[in-house]
Amino acid sequence: MAITAKGLIQLGYVNRVDFLLWDDGDGAYIKEWNHSDAQPTVAEIEAADAEWHSQNDYKFNRTDEYPDIKDQLDDIFHNGIDGWKATIQAIKDKYPKPTE
Repeated sequence: MAITAKGLIQLGYVNRVDFLLWDDGDGAYIKEWNHSDAQPTVAEIEAADAEWHSQNDYKFNRTDEYPDIKDQLDDIFHNGIDGWKATIQAIKDKYPKPTE
């Protein structure tokens, strides 16, 4: 893994205010650190990035699999709301929202 903006944001820092990431082709690094806290370690940033992904990836996976809105409307027309709900629920079941 590597240093990511998502990891730093998960730790509570603000992109372009508290930090500036840069990549000269060898991977991202913190070019500027503007926060009064000590700069987090790579391991801390990587752990926070993994936590962010565990809490958010389901949203992107669902979005990628949801049918186009035109197809959803067609599904409602041909199969009713219950048929449409079944289609959407199958995707929600495939990518469940993480428990807190």
